[in-house]
Amino acid sequence: MAIVELRQLRYFVAVAEELNFGRAAGRLLIAGPSLSQQIKALERDLGVRLFDRDRRSVALTPAGAALLADARSLLERADDLRRRAGRLAGSEPVRLGYVDWLPADMTARTSAVARLHIDAWIAPSHTQAARVADGSLDLAVCWVRTEDLERRGLRARLLGADRLHAVSPGDATEDVAARDTLVLLDDDATSWSSWDVYAEQFAADTGARAVRIADGGITGPAFYDHVRRLGRPVVNSPKGQNDPLPPDLVRRPLVAPRIHWTWSLVWRRSEVRPAVLAVVEVLCDGVDRGGAGIDAPDSWLPAGDPYRSGGARPATG
Repeated sequence: MAIVELRQLRYFVAVAEELNFGRAAGRLLIAGPSLSQQIKALERDLGVRLFDRDRRSVALTPAGAALLADARSLLERADDLRRRAGRLAGSEPVRLGYVDWLPADMTARTSAVARLHIDAWIAPSHTQAARVADGSLDLAVCWVRTEDLERRGLRARLLGADRLHAVSPGDATEDVAARDTLVLLDDDATSWSSWDVYAEQFAADTGARAVRIADGGITGPAFYDHVRRLGRPVVNSPKGQNDPLPPDLVRRPLVAPRIHWTWSLVWRRSEVRPAVLAVVEVLCDGVDRGGAGIDAPDSWLPAGDPYRSGGARPATG
C-alpha cells in the first residue's frame, strides 16, 4: 500500500482551495512544476484523479471533492498533535545551534509546538553536530555526511540547500564549468573541516583545482583577495552566499555540474522528547527536494551526502 505524506495532503488542500496551481505554489512557497508532480504522485498513490485541469482552469473531480473534507480533517488532527506535543513539553526550551543559515520563518513555524532557544555560539558544522551528540544541543542546522550520523548516533532530515556559485575578477557573468574553477582549502581544520572535505571531493569529481591557503580566507575580505590574486573563478562557500561583492568582482553560475550544499536538521537517534521531535516535523515536513534542485540530472552532491541518492527521506542511521 502506498504511503501518503502529510505534505501531499497540504498540497492537495491548497490547490483545491485556490483552484489554481500557480497561486497554490506561491502560497506553499514551492516551485509550480514540483507542486504539479506531487499532485500527480498523490493521484497515483490514491488511485483516483483529484482534479480536472487544462491550460485555463482547474476543477475538483467528484472524487477530489469527496476526499477534501477527509484531507482537511487529517491535517487538523496532525496540527492538534503538534500542539499537544508542545504542551507536553512544558516550559523546557529546545536548544538549537546553527552554522550560518536558518529558515526565515523558523520561529513562526515552531512557536506552536515548542519554546525554541537559538544558541548564540555560531560554530562550524562538525562542531554543532558533535554538540548535539554530547547533549549540549537538542538540534542543529549543519552539513553532515552519512558516516557522521552513524558515528555520532544522529538522525537528519533535509532542511534546505544552497546552489553554490563562483566569484570571478572582471565583469564577465556567464556560466562557468566546474572544471574551470578553483576551490580553496584552509589548513585550519578546527574551523574549516567540513568545507575542506566537501571541497576536496568537489575537486576530485569535477577536475577543479584545489588551492591550499592558511589565512581563513574561505570567506570574507580575505576570500576576495584570493580571487584577485588567482585571477580565475573561485568557488564561493555557503558562508558567503549572500555577501555583497566588491565592485571589481562578479558572481558566475556554476554548471556541468551544478553544485549544491545541503543543510540538515540533526538530532540524537535516542531522542524521545515530544517537543524536539515536533520541531523536526514542523521544520522539515514539506521541504521540497525538487525545489531545492538537488535531484536534477546535472546537480552534484559529494559522496556521503545523505541526500545524494534520491528518495523523499534519506536513510540516516
